[in-house]
Amino acid sequence: MSDLGRKDVSSQIHDAVKPDSQKTTTEHAGDKLSGVTDRVGAAVQPDSQKSATQKSTDSSKGVVDSVKDTVNNLVGNK
Repeated sequence: MSDLGRKDVSSQIHDAVKPDSQKTTTEHAGDKLSGVTDRVGAAVQPDSQKSATQKSTDSSKGVVDSVKDTVNNLVGNK
């Protein structure tokens, strides 16, 4: 479960592990837009108003980004 306007963990992981070479132009654009929107939401929403799941997700953003970088490096995407 995610807070209104935010990406849930499973969506973030799915976006991270799908190789860029297999994504359409629309998926690339959607990933960028939703990523920016989610990061803005994480920054402006006070922790006191976040669900426990969203707090956990926000604190693990670096892990998700690291997984994406690792997968992209393994499959040769940049």
